[in-house]
Amino acid sequence: MGGVVAERCAAGWLRIVLHLGCLAPLVLLLRDLATVNPIQAITQHSGRTALIILMLSLACTPLRLIFGWRWAASLRRALGLYSFFYACLHLLVFLLDYGFAWGMIAQTITEKRYILAGLAGFGLLLPLAISSTKGWQRRLGRRWRLLHRLVYPAALLAVLHFLWLSKVARDPLIYGAIVLLLLALRLPPLRIHLGRRKANE
Repeated sequence: MGGVVAERCAAGWLRIVLHLGCLAPLVLLLRDLATVNPIQAITQHSGRTALIILMLSLACTPLRLIFGWRWAASLRRALGLYSFFYACLHLLVFLLDYGFAWGMIAQTITEKRYILAGLAGFGLLLPLAISSTKGWQRRLGRRWRLLHRLVYPAALLAVLHFLWLSKVARDPLIYGAIVLLLLALRLPPLRIHLGRRKANE
């Protein structure tokens, strides 16, 4: 009984840390308002924050497989929603920068491939955020898991978006390598190997 209470208490504190950690970047975004080019600063920081939190959500399954940290799976939904929140903010600031001039925005999308990649990634994340509730999980059944595999191409598109807009490729390539590693750990042969190794410990 005491172990169950301790586990629930630890889980509660873990969620508090998660929420505080994911909300902390908002303070930095507020600071960006005082910079010379606030639109550019907020756009860059919100996009990078969305990608980092998305990578953290992708890390939950490998953490469970490698270290047996079952609690990591319980954080995945919240991390995914926070990533989508910052992606929404990223998109909103982009639209504000163009004054919601849809004709100019459409022309820019056709001319700049990094924007097209970013919008495609956002489009894949949108149904995942909408269907993240338990109600949708019940409605979709087995299809829910298939739908949420869209997060994999969404993450790759986010990295591609970052790579194509960056003047220096180092950071996007580092992020891309991390994403590829996190996706590779989900491949059936590696999952089976990790599961067997954990069972033998």
